[in-house]
Amino acid sequence: MATLRGGIDLGGTKIQTTIVDRKGEVEGEARVPTPTEGAPEDVARAMAAALRKAAAAAGVEPGELEGIGVGSPGDADERTGAVSAARNLPGWEGSFPLGEWLGRELGAPVRVGNDVQVATEAEFRLGAAKPYDSLLGVFWGTGVGGGLVLDRNPWIGRGAAGEIGHVVVERDGAPCTCGRLGCMEAYAGRAAMEIEARRRLEVGEETKIFELAKKKGHDRLKSGDWERALEHGDGLAERLLDRAVGALGTGIASACNILDPEAVVIGGGMGLRFADRYMEGLRAEILEHLFVSDRPPAIEVAELGDLGGAIGATLLFGR
Repeated sequence: MATLRGGIDLGGTKIQTTIVDRKGEVEGEARVPTPTEGAPEDVARAMAAALRKAAAAAGVEPGELEGIGVGSPGDADERTGAVSAARNLPGWEGSFPLGEWLGRELGAPVRVGNDVQVATEAEFRLGAAKPYDSLLGVFWGTGVGGGLVLDRNPWIGRGAAGEIGHVVVERDGAPCTCGRLGCMEAYAGRAAMEIEARRRLEVGEETKIFELAKKKGHDRLKSGDWERALEHGDGLAERLLDRAVGALGTGIASACNILDPEAVVIGGGMGLRFADRYMEGLRAEILEHLFVSDRPPAIEVAELGDLGGAIGATLLFGR
């Protein structure tokens, strides 16, 4: 069983877990909702429960695994396993020893990395970015995260590289969930989009999106709710998604002007949901802001889908 590894992708709305072999083939998986209340330990408890379900599906005990990798939002310290300032998660303003806690609970070695960085590396090694030597991963979901592979090596800087969601696209612009103004995530992150939709509803704009979400039993807007709103001809949903794509294109182009990667991979719940519908608009927005527009990066859609982050987390035990 030591040839099997566990992976946990901690997201703002879901916790996806998987058990894979050395080739990245999935042997078992499970998904549970991310807690919306409580403290980091409550989130960690849900992560452990989800991993146990995936292990059971693979016919293995967690303690028999070679290791368990975790992709977490916020400032994930690969050296210590601590996660700080994961602000899209309940009560996670400070630092929590996530790797240590999970290791004790599950009885296996645990390594922690940034959620989007490990998903980016998974696409580089196993998915859409295999043909390229340099890559910018952009994962559009509850927030907007980024990951980097440069000259075939992951790049995390001093630990916080790739935070493309907090590239400023409008100085003194919309308030971001990080507490600053004008970040890309303030316009494109699903959580920020929901805040803006509620604000506009309160001042009299019409929308069906909250009614549609309620019918599905959702207390927070999910990517499917935005898609259903578009299908119902909801003008507010259309305007906010156009606004999001504009911010994404501006921020991606700015990052490309600095790094000049061969490819950009678009993933995340919103990215995968709306890739077909908005890809041409996103390409056009990127081209508008590229300094060298006659040599743009390839724009690819993540191939590994919802399992990419969890599979990528297993690579922390051997990239």
